[in-house]
Amino acid sequence: MTNQSRRSFLQGSIVGAAALASASVVQAAPRSKVPAKWDETVDVIVVGSGFAGLAAAIEARKAGAKVVVLEKMPTPGGNSIINGGILTATGCPQQLKHGIKDSVDLLAQDILVAGAYLNDPAKVRVLAEHALSNYEWTVKELGVEYNLDAIGQEGGHSVPRYVFTKNGSGSGIVRKELDKCKELGVEVRLRAYVEHIIRDDKGRVVGLEVREGYRFPKKDSGKVKFIAARKGVVLCYGGFSADVKFRQMHDPKLTDKFSTTNQPGATGELWRETYNIGCAQIQNDWIQCGPWSNPKEKGMGIGWTFTQSAAAEYGLWVNTKGQRFVNELANRKVRADAIFAEEAKGLKAIAIANQYGADKLEAARPGIMKKLVEPNIVSKYDTLEALAKDFNIPLDELKKTLAQVNESAKTKNDKPFGRYINNEFKPLTEGPWYAAITSPKVHHCMGGLLTNMKGQVLDIMDQEPIPGLYAAGEATGGIHGAVRLGSCAILDCLVNGRICGQEVAK
Repeated sequence: MTNQSRRSFLQGSIVGAAALASASVVQAAPRSKVPAKWDETVDVIVVGSGFAGLAAAIEARKAGAKVVVLEKMPTPGGNSIINGGILTATGCPQQLKHGIKDSVDLLAQDILVAGAYLNDPAKVRVLAEHALSNYEWTVKELGVEYNLDAIGQEGGHSVPRYVFTKNGSGSGIVRKELDKCKELGVEVRLRAYVEHIIRDDKGRVVGLEVREGYRFPKKDSGKVKFIAARKGVVLCYGGFSADVKFRQMHDPKLTDKFSTTNQPGATGELWRETYNIGCAQIQNDWIQCGPWSNPKEKGMGIGWTFTQSAAAEYGLWVNTKGQRFVNELANRKVRADAIFAEEAKGLKAIAIANQYGADKLEAARPGIMKKLVEPNIVSKYDTLEALAKDFNIPLDELKKTLAQVNESAKTKNDKPFGRYINNEFKPLTEGPWYAAITSPKVHHCMGGLLTNMKGQVLDIMDQEPIPGLYAAGEATGGIHGAVRLGSCAILDCLVNGRICGQEVAK
């Protein structure tokens, strides 16, 4: 068989399998019927009260629409409110203050490279071009407060380009969005579980079947209510990292032995429902694990701040043989996979920084080191010998590794792993020392609903927009490809949430 014929055969097989899968998904269960009478009618219904949903609600309301936000959990914010509060902001004042050269082109290229070019280039370009204006929107319109002195670098980024919220959490943005919604008269309803999305005979999404007074995770709790949407529905329901059965369907290795950084409500009910009504979904098997997670904490925790912002940027990661095993600023998949490989050998991954790295983290997030050290999330040592003994690391090997890192700090060239060495990276010669175990947790779903540039969800059968249905944030796919770069989640959610809000209001 020639290469061309083999390629044609494979493409035909893939298309055929996709068509069969699509047909089986669409026909899996009957779509909900349009009720004879609606209990309530609004212009726009937004599902989900995280970054994307609230941004969509704000923009739709500003355009004159009557908007309601539905949140199934008893508190608003979803994963966004426990997010780490780091936002990609290419061109921001913090970058300029630290003399960092960056560009829209470089940001877009970094996103595409990390995504293995599975991303939609046009959507990536929109994110990159809106990075600065999005930052300015959060400051000028929402009143979000950032640390004006600090700039950080997540794995996979060519240069430092993320800013920190002052309170060190995504709540620093979500709370401001909630305040704006209240100011504009947007109602955010809690314990409102969306059971079904209703498409009429013409294929238009006309409303939702909702359970008000729902108590997670009791599916039959609450009172059924039908809410119509004159203009449309915007889906911003987040990912499914907390749904073990659903995530294993896409990635069998992510069993219940893996914890998640997500809040408990990050489950896949609406992923299943959107399959059921014929929505196109892509790349759902690309599920990201956060490599910097601390096993001493439940959920997201705060230990990641040390592992990333102190150790990865100004220190090092070693295994319990005292050896580096990965570029500490590689993308999340590369680092998580590297840790999995070390753990398969019976080794642990340890993040290490000295006082200089700890001070850098403290400057970015005032008060954080006390919160990390007092409960022993991060351990503090007066000497390197004490650190090595506590983690059962061969001291001579650790010293040898440190010498290599210090040479890289001097030459600004990390020959072994190619880590970006910024101008503020200094040799690690003196203590005290800080260290913490790091082990991946299930973190982010890169795939999801396929949308066009207006945020309209596409139908699986003809790839045409489903009238009245929009989506943004982690519920969507095609933006991040194989790997989402850290600090790009908020950027994605806010930029595309706002686009959906503006478009649905039209």
